[in-house]
Amino acid sequence: MTSAVLLDAGVVTRCRRRVHLEHDPTMVDAAKAPPDPAAEQRMSDAAAHRRVVADRLSRQLGAEWTEVPAGEAAADRERITTAVLGAGARFVWGGLLPSDRTGGRRGGIDLLVRDSSGGYLPVLVVRHKITDPGTGARTTPFGQLYPGSARVDPIRKVRPQPRDQLRLAHAYRLLQAAGLTVPGRAMGGVIGLDADVVLWHDLEAPTWPNGRTALKEYDARFADRLAVAAAALNQRDPLARPSRILECRSCPWWPTCEATLIERRDVSLVVRGEDAVSLRAIGVSTVDQLAAQPVTVDPPAPMVGMPFGDAVLLAKAWLRGASLVRREERVHVPRADVELDVDMESFGDAGAYMWGVHLSGADIGVPQGYRAFVTWDPLPCQDEARSFGEFWSYLTHVRLRASARGLSFRAYCYNELAENRWMLGSAERFAGKPDIPTIQTVQDFIGSPQWVDLFGIVRDQFLCAKGKGLKMIAPAAGFAWRDPEAGGENSMRWYRDAVGMDGGEPQPDQRERLLEYNEDDVRATWTLRRWMDSEAVYELPYAGEL
Repeated sequence: MTSAVLLDAGVVTRCRRRVHLEHDPTMVDAAKAPPDPAAEQRMSDAAAHRRVVADRLSRQLGAEWTEVPAGEAAADRERITTAVLGAGARFVWGGLLPSDRTGGRRGGIDLLVRDSSGGYLPVLVVRHKITDPGTGARTTPFGQLYPGSARVDPIRKVRPQPRDQLRLAHAYRLLQAAGLTVPGRAMGGVIGLDADVVLWHDLEAPTWPNGRTALKEYDARFADRLAVAAAALNQRDPLARPSRILECRSCPWWPTCEATLIERRDVSLVVRGEDAVSLRAIGVSTVDQLAAQPVTVDPPAPMVGMPFGDAVLLAKAWLRGASLVRREERVHVPRADVELDVDMESFGDAGAYMWGVHLSGADIGVPQGYRAFVTWDPLPCQDEARSFGEFWSYLTHVRLRASARGLSFRAYCYNELAENRWMLGSAERFAGKPDIPTIQTVQDFIGSPQWVDLFGIVRDQFLCAKGKGLKMIAPAAGFAWRDPEAGGENSMRWYRDAVGMDGGEPQPDQRERLLEYNEDDVRATWTLRRWMDSEAVYELPYAGEL
């Protein structure tokens, strides 16, 4: 039997409803959300990384390297790939494999490696980390593209990246349909962000949490998505209904799904993901039905995102038009005579280029308001030590000035995981440089009552239907960012332009944009905690009254 649908590898990690909408002929002209600039930048960065890796490999492998032109039409790329594989090319970059019309598959893989049997191994190139410190991963050095020489790596363990294994499984099934697999166990390689080794995955080893192999997991997911797409294409009863999940935030189809969910008053507007599925299983499919549920000691449905009682309260609040609820009758925020709001900006795993602060409270002879400690040298760089050292010196100076005057001091951030990571990491990386604290000094500070995480306070004292991120919570306190595109991922795109990372001249206007964005972040925490410590917060509904 031949499938009328051809799906690529991405469908197995994509929302089922999105797969339906992408194949429903009645949705061709439906309104979609505009492209996400941050997602587009990630794709551009990934393409640039693949190009760098390809150039390194081609220099190393020389005349045995064959590249399928990327700019050709899909049919031409498939024809060229089929020809070079048939001719026995040893290393084929950018190939588009023959479509598997029986299995409903299409797609390619970054690199195909021919072994002595005449079959091919798929190798994927990705722009993320594929290992962590440890042991147990099977690797070969960069450029050694055969798993037969792989060894158990003494310094690396596999970092869980399910998407990588599923993409390799898709390529393996395409190779299998074309009669081009290597005899024996199904294997595939991955070259990651560091591009120093090839990590080899045995796709027939039971490595998944459910005990399945990567191939079995892929087969189950692909069969499901194929059925969903076929039902949509043929206008049969949909096999996937809309339900709010984490992926909705960046999905182009969210406007379509949101309108449907609001019309149905769907329960996923309050609880998303697995919790919504659990509630529907007991007949609770709308917010109204959830709000009517009694809160018992033994919840009627298993919940993973929040306790059942909290879900009921959020449903009641939703019916009143509120997305934020006080857990406690009285809200408590630790305050001090001298207060400092802190926000750090980093660029991926490369480093932290800016530490912004906003000083307020009692006068200690230090100018109040916002200031930033920043380096505009592209990360990673040694100048990062200077900017962090200046920030730490300033923080220490403010603490000492407050203490000398007998005044209390506290510093605030929103979600301390990021700031703590880069304070400790900077202390370790730049140990011995001017103004750099010891790791113990940083640990003493972040473990003290002087370091306050507002995220933890929000989590403990509020119920939040739309998430607990600062961009979700601060507007309730009346704060608005000046930049309509303000966000962590967008800021990384601005940073690239600010430092001329992509080969162009550094852009001063993007530096100003980043400074303004950072200032707004610290002003947002300042506004939020003052609001939480005011009578205005009691305009929110209280859980005990719902």
